[in-house]
Amino acid sequence: MKRILWTISSVLAALGIAAALLISLNLRGEEPLPAGETLQSTPELIQRGEYLARVGNCMACHTTQGGAPFAGGRGIETPFGVVHSSNLTPDKAHGIGSWTSAEFWRAIHHGLSKDGRLLYPAFPYPNYTQVTREDSDAIFAYLHSLPAAAEANRDHALRFPYNTQAALGVWRALFFTPGAPQPEPTQSAEYNRGAYLVNGLGHCTACHTPRNALGATTDAKAFTGGLIPVQNWYAPALNAAHEAAVKEWKTEDVVALLKTGVAPHGSALGPMAEVVFRSTQYLIDADARAMAVYLQGLPQQDRKVPATVAAPPASAMARGSKVYEQHCAQCHGDKGQGEPGAFPALAGNRAITLSDPTNLVRVVLQGGYLPATAGNPRPHGMPPFQQFLSDEDVAAVTTFVRNSWGNQAPGVGTIEVYRARERRGL
Repeated sequence: MKRILWTISSVLAALGIAAALLISLNLRGEEPLPAGETLQSTPELIQRGEYLARVGNCMACHTTQGGAPFAGGRGIETPFGVVHSSNLTPDKAHGIGSWTSAEFWRAIHHGLSKDGRLLYPAFPYPNYTQVTREDSDAIFAYLHSLPAAAEANRDHALRFPYNTQAALGVWRALFFTPGAPQPEPTQSAEYNRGAYLVNGLGHCTACHTPRNALGATTDAKAFTGGLIPVQNWYAPALNAAHEAAVKEWKTEDVVALLKTGVAPHGSALGPMAEVVFRSTQYLIDADARAMAVYLQGLPQQDRKVPATVAAPPASAMARGSKVYEQHCAQCHGDKGQGEPGAFPALAGNRAITLSDPTNLVRVVLQGGYLPATAGNPRPHGMPPFQQFLSDEDVAAVTTFVRNSWGNQAPGVGTIEVYRARERRGL
């Protein structure tokens, strides 16, 4: 009996220590909220907050199609279920009308709600923790200037155990540490401004970094590219010349890509097109340039020389050539040369030869649409071919363009096309 009691007490003690450690890790860096704090809002602060909210692309997640701006309710699909965005309007019952700027800052910086609940990282506080208190206050002032929308927040639809605060607490203890911007003393003020925007409000690593089985990213793999969960678009590496690095570009071309969605060596499609449309096109020139300078300064991956790519079957190339001639050559050219300012070249296009062909397959199936921006208000688009081409045709034509005009990449199989259709219900 004594041994049983000793075992039980030992287990309870261990659980108590683990719980205390878990709580301490989730509250690290948190300071007591000041009582009775008020924020003195000004037109200038509101205007700055509106700009910063655009930089953070906040409206994209916190607005449903046709709904009131920032009223929340948009379902964000994750591998663990659906997270619904919250109401950020100044409605006192459902929004943040009763919040203080300090409570809003705690959500931004610590991922904690007004009532102390742990927030799910679909709200990218692992990135936003880098945002300064001054910028958080400006965003708060802007949100409080909006019309209140009495839209009730929707419950999340997450599977067990991911729908529990205990599981979220464990995740945060493992993968989240509150941070602050750390300027590089050896770099220019412009570079450090770009680092602040890219790593904080811009939350670029949220897509361009691979995630582990629990949906977390690590600094060690930042910007190395990865498949965006559920969306199933591949966000290419921003630090690899053979994917999407811009180190060798002219800085003004990187700025053009951010602000217009098009540049001489690349264009924005898929989720990045939405980012440009809703967010980066509104960057002031100085901030766009700062982000460009930072992205160009990223340490580059050493590319491992791939083994010789096996030549695709002649039958696939022949079929792909025929499909290309019938449906693609009129825009992209007989030699894949494209037309500057209208249709992108396919020859020498690194987006075509990515090791993961997901994006190319999806563009053929769904079409490719550049964002309409102030600098490119009427972009050309590529129509979808999902209704006209079979899986075999799509596999053949993508294999063809990946292995023609100097391009060299593994062929695409019909199973990859089938999966792309199935994932998006095409």
